[in-house]
Amino acid sequence: MSNISRRSFLQRGAAAAAAFSIVPGSILGKSHGYVAPTDKLNIAAVGIGGMGHANINNVKNTENIVALCDVDWKYAKGTFEEHPNAKKYWDYRKMYDEMGKDIDAVIIATADHTHAIITADAMTMGKHVYCQKPLTHSVYESRLLTRLAASTGVVTQMGNQGSSDEGTDLVCEWIWNGEIGDVTKVECATDRPIWPQGLNVPEKEDRIPKTLNWDLFTGPAKMNPYNEIYHPWNWRGWWDYGTGALGDMACHILHQPFRALKLLYPTKVEGSSTLLLNACAPQAQHVKLTFPARENMPKVAMPEVEVHWYDGGMMPDRPKGFPEGKQLMQSGGGLTIFHGTKDTLICGCYGQNPWLLSGRVPNAPKVCRRVPKAMNGGHEMDWVRACKENPSSRVMPKSDFSEAGPMNEMVAMGVLAIRLQGLNKTLEWDGANMRFTNIGDDETLRTVIKDGFKIHNGHPSFDKTWTDPVNAKAFAEELIKHNYREGWKLPDMPR
Repeated sequence: MSNISRRSFLQRGAAAAAAFSIVPGSILGKSHGYVAPTDKLNIAAVGIGGMGHANINNVKNTENIVALCDVDWKYAKGTFEEHPNAKKYWDYRKMYDEMGKDIDAVIIATADHTHAIITADAMTMGKHVYCQKPLTHSVYESRLLTRLAASTGVVTQMGNQGSSDEGTDLVCEWIWNGEIGDVTKVECATDRPIWPQGLNVPEKEDRIPKTLNWDLFTGPAKMNPYNEIYHPWNWRGWWDYGTGALGDMACHILHQPFRALKLLYPTKVEGSSTLLLNACAPQAQHVKLTFPARENMPKVAMPEVEVHWYDGGMMPDRPKGFPEGKQLMQSGGGLTIFHGTKDTLICGCYGQNPWLLSGRVPNAPKVCRRVPKAMNGGHEMDWVRACKENPSSRVMPKSDFSEAGPMNEMVAMGVLAIRLQGLNKTLEWDGANMRFTNIGDDETLRTVIKDGFKIHNGHPSFDKTWTDPVNAKAFAEELIKHNYREGWKLPDMPR
């Protein structure tokens, strides 16, 4: 592991911020957060083997890719080779330290558990950021990035491209125009996971490949013995690194109800699932989040609403009147059903292909800004556009952190509901203060470590191994705000 001083690269960022505060706006160059529209951004990327590669491809033709960082150089090999002039790094902190003055913006597409720290450090240095979904691994991390975006003024975007798609625009415009009446229930589903979940912790330790820095991959999480089951990609199903199918797909499927219904923090959450293990997400989940009434819009009320999430094969019931023989979930792996008092609105993943159960085709006013080719690079290029605009007249992209941050809290709350289901009650949530109000000081919680499944003489049996009872309130607090491993620390929460 490189011996990088976090203080050193953050000091550089602080110095740049100080310079920004005293230099007249008329002479600000691109190093101070404004790039002339005719200039190119100098972009660095962290996590470049999967979605990061796709994000880079969508900006590389118009911008400069100056630095690339990944903890797995085998997985990243193709991207490295495509950009031979970009400096290569294992450790993002070293990259920030050495190239902070040469970077305008950063693309982050690492495992979920490192999104927040890599993104926060870039923002405190005054760098624009594009971060893959889910935005963060916890509620607190989402709140932090939301506030950092407001305090630093950098351009931000979460990588849920459907938020820029016209399908999402239509969903919002139809609901806001009163086409389906007041919405009191929303049901969302995905056919994910398509990677293994519901697994026992591996009992053997594999040899770490020479091309992988396991310590850097682990980052702020607890150190586990390396096993090939964790990386690459399958980390999504393990709580230490990922957020399961919720984190993978909810940002594509829940963003439409969040925006269209003007949601913020739920007041109640509850979850259920197939067998819940302490280290791995379950095979299938159902989460219910209850949101309080919001301020009415001119053409539609915003009453209390239930938002349901299903995955792993669980599905909502077919709405009354749904065409026989028609599959409920279309291609794309996502489904959203808005139950209104006048009609039912159904759309697919990313908000695409919205339609009304009545068969009507609404002609609502187009009040949402359109992003051309949103699903084919337009989402990334809309972020690039905003980075280059003058801050005084800048139009923020569709999933900037002022919206993506609170929306991602919704996703993280779903994970909390699942992991705390053993309390066997509806949990009451104080969103402003990020705490549950009905978990007693003396309540305890146990979770299954191993299912102990065996077949003996043709008869199945389970000999479950459980964790020792833990204080439920303390456990919930750790899930809300993770305790980071020594040597890793988030910036302070802006006031």
